[in-house]
Amino acid sequence: MQDIRPSFDDYDEINSPRAEQTDIDRVIETAISRRGFLGGAMSFGLGSFLVGSTALNRRAAAQTQGARFDFAAVEATTADTVTLPEGYEWKMLVKWGDPLHPDAPEFDPETRGTVESQARAFGDNNDGMALFTRDGRHVFAINNEYTNLDILWGEMAEGEAPTDEQIRKSMMAHGLSVFEIVEGADGWEVKRDSDLNRRVTTDTEMDIAGPAAGHDLLRTSADPEGMMSLGTWNNCGNGRTPWGTYLACEENFNGYYSSSEERAEDAEDTRSEAFRRYGINYSDWGYGWARVDPRFDISAEPNEPNRNGYVVELDPFDPEARPVKRTALGRFKHENAELVINDDGRVVVYMGDDERGEFLYRYVSEGTWAEGQDGGDLLDKGQLYVAVFDPEMTGKWVALTPDATGMSAPEIAIHTRIAASRVGATTMDRPEWVAANPSKPELYVALTNNKNRGVKPNEGGDNQDVNGPNPREVNNYGQILRWTPDNGDHTADGFEWRLFALAGNPVLAEALEGVTDAEMAEPADPGLAVENVYPGSENVTAGNMFNSPDCLAFDTRGMLWILTDGNYSDEGPFEGMGNNQMLAGDTETGEIRRFMVGPRECELTGMQLSPDGKTMFVGVQHPGEDGNSNFPDGGLPRSGVVMITRTDGGVMG
Repeated sequence: MQDIRPSFDDYDEINSPRAEQTDIDRVIETAISRRGFLGGAMSFGLGSFLVGSTALNRRAAAQTQGARFDFAAVEATTADTVTLPEGYEWKMLVKWGDPLHPDAPEFDPETRGTVESQARAFGDNNDGMALFTRDGRHVFAINNEYTNLDILWGEMAEGEAPTDEQIRKSMMAHGLSVFEIVEGADGWEVKRDSDLNRRVTTDTEMDIAGPAAGHDLLRTSADPEGMMSLGTWNNCGNGRTPWGTYLACEENFNGYYSSSEERAEDAEDTRSEAFRRYGINYSDWGYGWARVDPRFDISAEPNEPNRNGYVVELDPFDPEARPVKRTALGRFKHENAELVINDDGRVVVYMGDDERGEFLYRYVSEGTWAEGQDGGDLLDKGQLYVAVFDPEMTGKWVALTPDATGMSAPEIAIHTRIAASRVGATTMDRPEWVAANPSKPELYVALTNNKNRGVKPNEGGDNQDVNGPNPREVNNYGQILRWTPDNGDHTADGFEWRLFALAGNPVLAEALEGVTDAEMAEPADPGLAVENVYPGSENVTAGNMFNSPDCLAFDTRGMLWILTDGNYSDEGPFEGMGNNQMLAGDTETGEIRRFMVGPRECELTGMQLSPDGKTMFVGVQHPGEDGNSNFPDGGLPRSGVVMITRTDGGVMG
């Protein structure tokens, strides 16, 4: 089994191990145990649990129409390049370290840049992104989630500590990159002399708005009023508003804090309930930011972590406007923020909290929006809800109110996870991107994986027993969930849910049928045992199998694009899946077809179409994170955005 770098969740569990717990009685009571639920209705026959009970039966009819898929599926591969169907080609738009200004230096692969050059160049490990058009100008806003320190800093001797310069450079590699693009004879390119180009980093001033603004828990020595914070980092997915602003989502913000307080190795853990729930620990994940900036030292500034974990709104066309942290949307590990306008004009935002056993949220504004208006306080005044799922394929949104939670409105905005636990929210298998169908009121969420399902609770003590939308113990593969609001009303309290796809390995599952763990070599990770190899749902086949769906996005035709961030070892339970990939899903028929495979050790994330629909922009994050890629130039691996076009010049989607 190839050694895969620990995930952000793994870092949390290394620092804050959860107690083991398997409550088999409650699992059985759900009536959807692995053997019962998957072995019956779900194993190679989705039945009513799949999107539309007759979805797959409509496949033949859809094939006669012939217009939904206009490409031949590509095979899984471990090649260190971008693999596309015949008739498509790719090139790079921008890479980590590319200068965003004409007077900024070109990237130096030997030094990997300086603090000053990185602050004026495209950041590292790009994730969510959105392309905006106004008055004939086209501007990208792109998250730069984090950085691979061994790549950014270069090889260091064992025990060697990074310099202050190296630490500050890592800080400048985080944040957002905003830049204008123009179309030339050879396609789109960055307009380096644009007055709109800028970086948003860990040092950028930001306003704090909404119910938490000014609260005691947000006040620090540098900001005694609790109204302005510095910077944003570990921004994962994103959202966009109809009034033309970008929503950057702060996710694993916790891994950058540490404590300078002297502690014995066996000292009692005295962290608060909130710190434990959000993974704020005495040590960070190796970044060392507290060494150069005391705000990251929780012993000096215990309130500073409360100022991160929000959705940040930014105007890509106004470099002078300060970004705003919208606390009404809650504080947790935001994956993305999918915004829709309800029929009555109210703004509804759907959000996932990307950690094992955390929750799915919805925000509904008090006011309404109409074409031509700006956002005003629509993202500051409203009600936050959390989802509760029933096994009968229905669910409800429960309002996080002071009466329901026993917490004040500011406390709910700051300690949202705790509030959600108090109302009995359903633990989910890492809710990642939410995508809204542009043609009708239905939503999809990627539940990427959860090795703790059926094993132990989340940090809040909420059980992670097998349940309806999360039907598999030790879930290595993930699933995609779909729901529709009652009466097509996004503000309704009720909804119906189905599973669109259960990822899995049908080839290996069939080969291992009847084989016991005792007959196999003992796996290094118990989660990789034979009993945890699942075939997946009927629409997952030998020709399209994948694991860990992450980013979801619809195109203008209503096709659902699925981008993965999973195990790329191509071994064990993941044999035959190759590198991470991008697939297209027909939500009417349930058919899924592989369109793209990324280079080695990357994840694919973020998808946008050009205004004319002829170019698809896709993010390639952390290629070669374990040292086995030279993408894209044959040398130092660099994350970036690729542009995909048809060789016949046709529309992509």
